[in-house]
Formats: sequence, C-alpha cells, structure tokens
Amino acid sequence: METRYYVVVRLDGDYAWLRRTDKQEQDLVNVARALLPEETDEGTHLKYEMLQYEVI
Repeated sequence: METRYYVVVRLDGDYAWLRRTDKQEQDLVNVARALLPEETDEGTHLKYEMLQYEVI
C-alpha cells in the first residue's frame, strides 16, 4: 500500500476536504472526520499509510 501525504484544506461538518501534497493533483479528497485523528484542524498535515491517517 502506498504512503500518501495530505493537508486539510477545509472542514465541513462531519467531513474534511484534503489536498494531496506529495503529487501534483488539483482534486480534493472528501474524508469522514471520524477517520482522522481528533486534533485534526484546517491546515493540519497528514500521512495516510496502512489505512490510517496520522498527524505529521
């Protein structure tokens, strides 16, 4: 499984919009906030690996 890096662009209710930072992609990814660490806020950098998000 590939490791991916994201930044939280926007929090919208129970969802967060993430932008990938390790590749040039314009599309945002919509993720349920329940899958993210509790301390996640706008501007937080995340690592996605082994089906889990981690604040970096």
